[in-house]
Amino acid sequence: MKTFHGLEHFNTQHKTVITIGTFDGVHIGHQKVIKKLLKSAVKTARPSVLLSFFPHPRMVLQKEAGIKLLNTIDEREELLAKTGIDNLVILPFNREFSRLTALDFVRNILVNTLDISRLLIGYDHQFGKNREGNFEQLTEFGHTYGFKVDKIAALDIDSISISSTKIRKALEKGNIQTANTYLGYEYMLSGTIVKGHNLGEKIGYPTANLHIKEDYKLIPKTGAYVSKSFLNGAWVYGMTNIGNRPTVDGKYQTIETHFFNFNDDLYDREIRIHLIDFLRDEKRFDSVDQLKKQLLIDKKTALEMIANTTS
Repeated sequence: MKTFHGLEHFNTQHKTVITIGTFDGVHIGHQKVIKKLLKSAVKTARPSVLLSFFPHPRMVLQKEAGIKLLNTIDEREELLAKTGIDNLVILPFNREFSRLTALDFVRNILVNTLDISRLLIGYDHQFGKNREGNFEQLTEFGHTYGFKVDKIAALDIDSISISSTKIRKALEKGNIQTANTYLGYEYMLSGTIVKGHNLGEKIGYPTANLHIKEDYKLIPKTGAYVSKSFLNGAWVYGMTNIGNRPTVDGKYQTIETHFFNFNDDLYDREIRIHLIDFLRDEKRFDSVDQLKKQLLIDKKTALEMIANTTS
């Protein structure tokens, strides 16, 4: 897959087949659309193009909403690379871009730059300044500029919308297995391991403290999770705590993972935590000794869950 951040360096020797969207999560609904795109591209012997945007339009136009995304832009690129599309074009979205008319968007970007031959789009897709463009207008533009428009059925669009909504709600409730089912993969948290207060190590449960620089990344409900990470060429399992560490009067949220049977130094390394299942809600214990007893129970439970998922 070739990735283009902007249109400056995009060029093609052939007409293209295109779909458009933010594709946050690259979940099972998105994957269904991409399969349709690839099928159309193969059938017409055209290269496939997925046209996306970053930042998410709502991050620019509805800042007060504080939208959180399922993927960082790097995670999204990696997930899309696995789908088999030929080209990923990510357009920088800003207020100036949002004022582009539907006609200018089609003529300047789809036709003159991406050399479109076929567009795969939802029946209710709206685009351009004030969302003035719609499917019917796209069809008219297609007649004018010589490209075909394929409509994604209403049922497929509904499944995409429902999937995105369910993923966010599931993560907010700690229903990680539900979220993973709709994603089609394990929800991930990517970042850099930073130094903490070494409290975990002092009580026999050393942790890797994950710092995520992207403040728009959706962090699931506070609590303890079964997790895994690919370290030194192998999957390493553990348990991840997301929360404020109330037992030791923590002042801010942390993401800490205790890996099982792993002792290497991870400081300053970029890693990815995959969340497998939810263990329990965050709780304030009366003493550190009570916390240690609970962590022992958590570890036993986590190992049982891991054994069930890997058997």
